Amino acid sequence: MCCLFGLIDTELRFTGKEKSKMFHALASASEARGTDATGVAYDYSRTLHIYKRPIPGHKLNFYLRNDTRFAMGHTRMTTQGIARRNYNNHPFRGIMQAGTFALAHNGVLDNDFSLRKSLHLPRTRIETDSYIAVQLIEQKGILNFDSLRYMAELLEGSFTITVLGDDGNLYIVKGDNPFCLYFFPDCGLYLYASTEDILCQALRKIQAPLGKSRKIPVRCGEILRINQTGRLDRETFDDSKLFRCRYPRLLMDDPYCRSFPHTAEGQTHLDELKTVALAFGYSPEDVDLLAAQGFTADELEDLFYCGEI
Repeated sequence: MCCLFGLIDTELRFTGKEKSKMFHALASASEARGTDATGVAYDYSRTLHIYKRPIPGHKLNFYLRNDTRFAMGHTRMTTQGIARRNYNNHPFRGIMQAGTFALAHNGVLDNDFSLRKSLHLPRTRIETDSYIAVQLIEQKGILNFDSLRYMAELLEGSFTITVLGDDGNLYIVKGDNPFCLYFFPDCGLYLYASTEDILCQALRKIQAPLGKSRKIPVRCGEILRINQTGRLDRETFDDSKLFRCRYPRLLMDDPYCRSFPHTAEGQTHLDELKTVALAFGYSPEDVDLLAAQGFTADELEDLFYCGEI
């Protein structure tokens, strides 16, 4: 369980000092999902930079520049790859003939070794499962919707991924892990974090006149692109295998799986489960999807606490 977070100052309305305070508020709040390492990818002087350290978010001694539009952050809870080896931490740099990019991932991938072998991808000292996503994009040699779709449809496990290119585009590849994006139209600012709770916690610490926020929906199976002027473009990828890979025992594609009506009491129980889902590695979206497939609140509670249904 890690946390994606960041900001996009589309109008360069804020000073470097103001953006740094926003970023540090986001990084500190994001420690709720990981304290082993913290990193940021950002644009400065028309160049993509990455800064990361094996420390919790509130200790990251980092400041954004006045002309920085994008800051893409990540706090890490280690699952694979020792955090004290800084090359294992996020964001990761990708290098192509067409340019460079940075990638950060929230989730756990199960088929990184098999993909590297079957696709004859280069061996690497990086031990983190997430790095396979970088290699898949590099294999295509370009950062766009097609290469991101190719990457997303090959991955097995759980993920939401952010990718920042040196061409002035931030991509959000929304899998089955949570993600929350706010837009502040009065100042042209985007803020995001893996969960709405983390984002709201950071906003309480940000002392800046942002105006009213608008939540931008990003659904599982979508790729959202935000350019430097704030324009949004969307495409999709096939996410049908995500839950079959994550919940193989639930037979999500079983033709006999049916949706059961929930009582008011059952719905209340379901809502309560959503509030604790993250502690067990599930998002509220996971709970909704499983419920839609016919699993009752009691069955889901068995899954959370016992690991089986």
